[in-house]
Amino acid sequence: MIGIGLAIMAGILISLQNVFNARVSEKTGPWATTSLVLGLGLVCSLPVFYTMEDKSLLDFSGVNPVFLFSGVFGVGIVFFLMRGVTLIGPAYAISIALISQITIAFIVNTGGWFGFEPSALSWEKILGIGLLIGGVLVYKLEKRTAVEAEVVREKIGA
Repeated sequence: MIGIGLAIMAGILISLQNVFNARVSEKTGPWATTSLVLGLGLVCSLPVFYTMEDKSLLDFSGVNPVFLFSGVFGVGIVFFLMRGVTLIGPAYAISIALISQITIAFIVNTGGWFGFEPSALSWEKILGIGLLIGGVLVYKLEKRTAVEAEVVREKIGA
C-alpha cells in the first residue's frame, strides 16, 4: 500500500513539475529551465541524503556502470516533457508520456531486463495498454472536435 501511495505522489509531482517547467521555460528558455530544475534537485537532495543515508555518496561498488547514466535520462525527461507540455498541452503530453512509460515498463518486466524477474506475457496486459492508447485518442478526438465546433460557430457568427 505504501508503494501505491508513493507512486501516486510521484505522478502528482511529475505532472505539476512539467506544468511549472513549461511556464518557466517561456521566460528563460528550455535549456536554462532544464539546468535550473536539475540543479535545484541536486541542492535539495544532498541535505536529505546526508541526513538520511549512512553511505558514501560516491560508493558505487556493485552497481552496473550503465545504470549510472540514468541522470542523463533525467535531462531528457525534463527537457522533452517540458517542450511537449508547451507544444501540445499538459494533459495530452503527460498522457502520451504515461503510455510510453507503461509500454517500456511492460517490455522490461516481461523480458526480465536489467535484473528484474521476468513476468508472463498476457492478453490482459496488452489489452490494458491498448485501452490506455484508446483513451488518449478519444481525449484528443474530443478536444479536436470541440475546437472545430468553435471555429464553425465563429464562421457562422453564433
